[in-house]
Amino acid sequence: MSSKNLDTRTRILETAVALLEANQGRGVRMMDIAKRAGITRQALYLHFSTRAELLIATTFFLDELKGSEERLVPSRTAQIGIDRLDAFIEAWGNYIPEIYGLAKALLAMRDTDEAAAKAWDERMRDMREGCEAAINALVSDNMLSRDHSPQQATDILWTMLSVRNWEQLTIECGWPQKKYIKTLKTLARRNFVAE
Repeated sequence: MSSKNLDTRTRILETAVALLEANQGRGVRMMDIAKRAGITRQALYLHFSTRAELLIATTFFLDELKGSEERLVPSRTAQIGIDRLDAFIEAWGNYIPEIYGLAKALLAMRDTDEAAAKAWDERMRDMREGCEAAINALVSDNMLSRDHSPQQATDILWTMLSVRNWEQLTIECGWPQKKYIKTLKTLARRNFVAE
């Protein structure tokens, strides 16, 4: 891909993030993104053949901008399951406020927009895999509580770390981010780590 095409693609993705965050997903069409990016709709479709493809690419673009892979290194390299669990909660929990604008936009569109639902669901499957890896690390250490199967523990952790729960605690209830992280780590240890 030429650098000109790369620049256009980046401009499209930057524009998509900005418009989705500014409008919380409402009324953002392909032609709006093309117009704001200074290209034709046809040019936009040369880079992204469907709206779903664009929205999914936008989530990955934001991950790249925010360094999501680097944030997960402590979790992925933890030597014991408890450390992996703590590191994953910290990485994801501290990432939510940085992606909240785009997440809120996709959530707002999810029920009525198939492309947004596909983008959101794909990213949440990725996040669930991180939860599963943290729980499986406890299983490998023979430290998972007998109260839950690995599947159930993964489901519960995934739910605990949802964007909506973060929103409820930090925005609606006014919890500081540090308290949110500390509380989620404590709850996860109580729920999942065998005594």
